[in-house]
Amino acid sequence: MRIDEKAHLMTPVKWARLRAKTNDQILAEARADPGALPVEDRKPGSLGPVGRVSLAKRIRWALHMSQIEFAKTFRIPLGTLRDWEQHRRDPDQAAQAYLEVIAPEPDAVRRALARAREAA
Repeated sequence: MRIDEKAHLMTPVKWARLRAKTNDQILAEARADPGALPVEDRKPGSLGPVGRVSLAKRIRWALHMSQIEFAKTFRIPLGTLRDWEQHRRDPDQAAQAYLEVIAPEPDAVRRALARAREAA
C-alpha cells in the first residue's frame, strides 16, 4: 500500500525522519505516548464502532475540501451535506448521481456550474 504523503500534513523532513525508523522503533515511541496508543494495545471495544464513510465525505476528502468549501463549490446545502456525511439521511437518486459525477470530474462540474451562474 502506498501512502499519499501530501494528504497527511507532514513535512518532507518529518517523512524522512519517519522512514529512517524501524517498525519496532515507531511502535515503541507510540507506546511511550499515552495519548497515541497503537490500536493493538487498546482495550477491546474502546475504539467504538467502525462505521462506513459516506460517498460525499470520501469525495470531499479526495478533493481536500472542508464541508463549507465543498457545499459552496457544488451548491449543496451545508446541512444536507452534513446529514449525508453523518448518515442521518442518504442522498436521493438525483443527489447520488450528482455525487457520482463530481467524483471523477470535479473540475468539469465546477465549470458547468460557473457557466450556469453566468447565464443566470
